[in-house]
Amino acid sequence: MESKQENLKILVFALSGIGDALMFTPALKLIRENFPAAIIDAVVMFKPVENIYQRTGLLNTVTRFDFLAEGGLKSLKFVLSLRGKYTHSINVYPSNRKEYNIVNFLAGAKKRGAIKYNRMDFVEAGFLNNVRIQEDDNLHNVEENILLVEKMFNFSTNFKPQLFFPLNDDDNALAQKFIIENSLENRLIIGFHPGCATLKNHKNRRWEPHKFAELANVLIKEFNANVLLFGGPEEKELREEISNLVQNKNLIKVETKSMSESAAIIKKCNLFVTNDSSLMHVASAMGVHVVPVIGPTNLKYIYPWGTEYSEVSLNLECAPCFFYSPKPLNCGRQDIKYKCIKELGVSRVADKIRKLINS
Repeated sequence: MESKQENLKILVFALSGIGDALMFTPALKLIRENFPAAIIDAVVMFKPVENIYQRTGLLNTVTRFDFLAEGGLKSLKFVLSLRGKYTHSINVYPSNRKEYNIVNFLAGAKKRGAIKYNRMDFVEAGFLNNVRIQEDDNLHNVEENILLVEKMFNFSTNFKPQLFFPLNDDDNALAQKFIIENSLENRLIIGFHPGCATLKNHKNRRWEPHKFAELANVLIKEFNANVLLFGGPEEKELREEISNLVQNKNLIKVETKSMSESAAIIKKCNLFVTNDSSLMHVASAMGVHVVPVIGPTNLKYIYPWGTEYSEVSLNLECAPCFFYSPKPLNCGRQDIKYKCIKELGVSRVADKIRKLINS
């Protein structure tokens, strides 16, 4: 184990996405527990990640820098300002893009940690990192991150912490106010997240909006359930589409100002039905029973960590077909493109939920 922890200055690059950053929190917790006196900072690109990481209390500083918005020159200047400040830097898994590897290299830490990917590692400049473990398609993202930090800092553990996203009193008060204002006390509450990331064709991981609407109608009719519709600002039209198809007061669109506010309301749900998305991992962190609707994704990578879950999938012979690579998601089927999600019917998901409610 690294001996002089007061000399450890660790920089975490969590640039790739909200769910990815959240799935690094167990590894982050282990670093902090093993090295309580170390300086541990993070650089993030998205505001919700900043919100999550600030809530953990595990980091000395969290800096948000939008590399995409700032452009090449300002980004280079920012990265070079980090040189000489850190002994270790880590690219959160997954981050299989040359831009992330170049940023990690230019930050100048002596030890630079990242996964060695099974696909396109060399062309994406993975060799710029010098502390690495081989990617394993049978391991969860959380497990990959833990193995990486164990190698980086020369410790080992059999303990695999939960996702770590603590809420404060204001978050919990807001959620309780939401419950009271919408008369949801002692009601069956089911959360929906019909969105997911859209970059690199990932919109094709989504279960169709009309199916979410049909499922909402089934649950409202059979169980008098209240369905909470979650999503980010960029998913406003998606939620409007579903709401227009349901047109029932038991469907409530949730409007929040931060990821922590959304998390606090998700924590009030009895079940959470979702695509493979960041809010699936937030629901996991809140300890809610998750029903993920899975199409092309490798579930072994991303299943809801540390909570009960009941996935719904067609389990086609061609699935999973999405593995971590810079390449866009692409369906190789000749008959029905994205059959794994397009032909996953409402009745299959409804039956799963019925069993959970009745049990």
